Amino acid sequence: MDARGHLRNGDAHVLMRLSIVAVGRLRPGPELSLVSDYLQRAERSGRPLGISSASVIEVDDRKGGGKAGEAALIRKALPRGARLVCLDERGKVIGSPDFAQRIADWRDTGTQDIAFVIGGADGIDPELVAEADFTLSFGKMVWPHMLVRVMLSEQIYRAVSILAGAPYHRA
Repeated sequence: MDARGHLRNGDAHVLMRLSIVAVGRLRPGPELSLVSDYLQRAERSGRPLGISSASVIEVDDRKGGGKAGEAALIRKALPRGARLVCLDERGKVIGSPDFAQRIADWRDTGTQDIAFVIGGADGIDPELVAEADFTLSFGKMVWPHMLVRVMLSEQIYRAVSILAGAPYHRA
């Protein structure tokens, strides 16, 4: 790694994938456009930093089963061996630079996958939250889960921008 966090030739560095694993399907519209745009930007900017992809994995619990049923589907969708980050209103509130640093630290210790989990309308099953490597909150307010996808996608792009030393983030 150079001083800006970019991979140098010869760096034996594992490329890391970022996934948003979310309950429900995002229909075409402004939210989907924003999520796609931010994740494409993050992927483009992240390649020199060792981040190979940023994507969304959707799970749909149409049969019911509540939070436990959703958790089972989420577990099946998680990339094998991924660091698990659950978004929950009771999680830790951190700033964008700290979020970026956490991603960089995981990358630098060989993490190949980070899965950010967004639950359905009733949140994430407490048993799944207990399995998380980190629980993140966007504040004490409850946000619609479709907007959380947009906010998380933007924060992923912002984190990559911070790590790249780009001017997008202004503290």
